[in-house]
Amino acid sequence: MIRLLRGLLPALLSALAMLALLGPLAATPARAHEMSMAEMALRETTQGEFLWNWTARERGANDDLRPVWPDGCRAEANLLRCGPGGLQGTLGMEGVGERYSAAMVKVTWLDGQTRVYTLTTGQPTVQLYGAANDPRGMGEIARAYLLLGVEHILAGFDHLIFVISLLFLVGFNRRLVTTITAFTLAHSLTLASSALGWLTLRSPPVEATIALSILLVAGEALHNRQTLSRRWPALVAFLFGLVHGLGFAGALQQIGLPENHLLVALLTFNVGVELGQLLVVALAYVGWRLLRGVQAFQRARTPALYGIGGVAAYWAIGRVVSILA
Repeated sequence: MIRLLRGLLPALLSALAMLALLGPLAATPARAHEMSMAEMALRETTQGEFLWNWTARERGANDDLRPVWPDGCRAEANLLRCGPGGLQGTLGMEGVGERYSAAMVKVTWLDGQTRVYTLTTGQPTVQLYGAANDPRGMGEIARAYLLLGVEHILAGFDHLIFVISLLFLVGFNRRLVTTITAFTLAHSLTLASSALGWLTLRSPPVEATIALSILLVAGEALHNRQTLSRRWPALVAFLFGLVHGLGFAGALQQIGLPENHLLVALLTFNVGVELGQLLVVALAYVGWRLLRGVQAFQRARTPALYGIGGVAAYWAIGRVVSILA
């Protein structure tokens, strides 16, 4: 029974591995785990008038995102006129969630203060109040960042594949609880440290190390030798979790944190990441329970691990090359 448990998932995980193979290979290797983010800047030049432009968006993506300005505001090319009432009301973004996972809008007011708003599929509109003061309640911010956390982990192929590799390595037994807990604790620590400015590392080495961590765990899961990873999977998950947390922090830095309720936003983003992670583990467990008696399911384990390792090697090479280039 223990051997069967360690044989794990297969058909379900093989399908997930193939999904991971198709998605990331179409993306730039060095950025495979990041959410696609469009960025817009609005700068108030005179009372009630703003110059706006896209500061980060793929070429040729002119019609993918369409801002829906608040009532009382009128756009003329890149000039937005809002009158004496200022920029207040509901700002929407049509097309968010299609080509782009999120759109970040940075508003710079006449007095130099700035405010960053993030629009996603779960929150396609935000409320503007005509000044830098942002009276959004704690509940609204918590809900927005919780959804962003879930979206990030489900779109972050490399983070998900690492979790799947841990499932192959450990199996559905008591050690899985300690292993997943260690991974969660580690990436929560570095996510918070980096988001609060206590720890800063360049993104390319972090991304390369994440890819190598997947390659190592997938390789360890292919054999039964009693290596460090086999004996102490929680320790390995903790060490690599520290690096994955920096990857989560990189996405959070792209999104931006609100000045008010900063800790709430940070906490709920991390909770969202955990909910997405637990969802994947739960789906994998259901698949294993339903298919564990099927021979084809058991035989799929090795091909799935080789598929995961191949994708991880592709990422690792691309990310290392991007560092050296």
